[in-house]
Amino acid sequence: MPLAATTKVGDSYEETIVENLSRTQIVQYAGASGDYNPIHTDEVFATQVAGYPTVFAHGMLTMGMTGKMLTNYVGDGRLTYYGVRFVRQVWPGDTLVARAEVSAVRTEDGATLADLVITTTNDKGEVVMTGDATARIG
Repeated sequence: MPLAATTKVGDSYEETIVENLSRTQIVQYAGASGDYNPIHTDEVFATQVAGYPTVFAHGMLTMGMTGKMLTNYVGDGRLTYYGVRFVRQVWPGDTLVARAEVSAVRTEDGATLADLVITTTNDKGEVVMTGDATARIG
């Protein structure tokens, strides 16, 4: 369902990007990304050395899952920009919902673009990541 010529400010899309995030998914991401920081994979290090309540997900895992929501919304190969800010940790057991809302529709270098505001929240309603994206329309 790529963005169409009828796309307008205020249009939005929301998707559950993970339900009950598992420690296994976090460790699998560590392997896929090569980021073996022990705060993500080692319970003893995360709690006793770093002082966290448990291990937590890589920010880039949240960004990647949210990015998949974006391509589901705008269509493959249409994103021209995607940037985020990590607001709080994502813990094992969290369920995340990502939302994109069109904040502007504009023309640049002959292409019609939609600017999007991104918000990813956990099942407590807390924002865990915010961001912006731009996608080609049509």
